[in-house]
Amino acid sequence: MIRSILYATDLGLYSSYVLQHALALTRAFDARLHVVHAVEPFGLFAESVMHSYLDDEALQQLHEKGLVTVMESIKQRVYEGFRDDLGDSHNDLKLIRSVNVVQGDPPQVVLDESWRLRVDLLVIGSHSHGTSLKSPLGRTAARLIQLSEVPVHLIPMLPHRGAQDN
Repeated sequence: MIRSILYATDLGLYSSYVLQHALALTRAFDARLHVVHAVEPFGLFAESVMHSYLDDEALQQLHEKGLVTVMESIKQRVYEGFRDDLGDSHNDLKLIRSVNVVQGDPPQVVLDESWRLRVDLLVIGSHSHGTSLKSPLGRTAARLIQLSEVPVHLIPMLPHRGAQDN
């Protein structure tokens, strides 16, 4: 029985397409829909550049306060994107129980959220907007298929498939 679904979004070009699938499954199973977006942590280069301009205290404050502000801003962007994608279907917005924006390695963030929320199904796209057309799966999708303890509903990125056929 599917009672709770987690839709993992990269906010990419095809995220509204995957969202439509997640909403259709949510309606079909009369389930609760949760959304997660993972924000990759700063790399070593970015950290070293910031460290060269900021002292330790300023850098610490940026990490503590700035990160919260950035995450809230991204969360707001996710909601606004859903409103834009759904247009007049504001009832579909009510199907979304929570939106979480979490910093970390995307596959691990999704796995952690799926465990924390005790979901019965993950809904993900097969590729991010930055993935090569030659790769059958994006890195996050491949890792989730390998490591998830719940079923993964993988939405193929049809525009990618059509581009390969040409």
